[in-house]
Amino acid sequence: MALLPLFPLNTVLFPGIPISLHIFEERYKLMINRCLDAQSPFGIVLLQSGSEVQGAGPTPRPYLIGCTAHIAQVQRLSMGRMNLIAIGGERFQVSEFNYTEPYLLGQVNYLSLSGTSSTKLSAMGTALQQQVGRYLTAIAKVENISFDDEQLPSDPVQLAYLAASLARIPMPEKQKLLAINDAELLVQAVLTLYRKELVVLQILLSQSAPASETQPGVFSAN
Repeated sequence: MALLPLFPLNTVLFPGIPISLHIFEERYKLMINRCLDAQSPFGIVLLQSGSEVQGAGPTPRPYLIGCTAHIAQVQRLSMGRMNLIAIGGERFQVSEFNYTEPYLLGQVNYLSLSGTSSTKLSAMGTALQQQVGRYLTAIAKVENISFDDEQLPSDPVQLAYLAASLARIPMPEKQKLLAINDAELLVQAVLTLYRKELVVLQILLSQSAPASETQPGVFSAN
């Protein structure tokens, strides 16, 4: 068990995934500077209720399962503010919250992922890579951005976490994926999600294409 500084946010961080943060509250300036001095991570937990900003709403009530954030880059700004990039590390579960500092602390147990050497995992990862590639290719065409599916990780678990972070679903649904403790169940859950999302996306694209193709152009006789 370890004592970990916690940052409740309206987002879910997954292992291996980067996150950009702007640090402006005094309590989090203190927390981040302490983490930098100690070269130690902090934890990101999704808010169930309450506000990210102190005094802006009800007391924050976070979920108990989160992910450590390891600081990779820091840009120092005026008045002690910071922009930083952190990388998701280990999943953890909070057993008890601690309020002895200006920021939230948690007694945490780190969570392992079972089944990472499963013989089925490789085949499931291949299927997931195909679904994610098709989905992101379709999104890229709609938003006119470039995408190369060879950039997707080959490791099934890392691919699942990347796909979960990119999925356009409510944060509580992402939290459910973060909480899964078995590699096969994780990859299967994300695969099922992307199969559903791809069907929905294809329906939306098929409905919007004729309208855009038949939409009359703007014409003025003046």
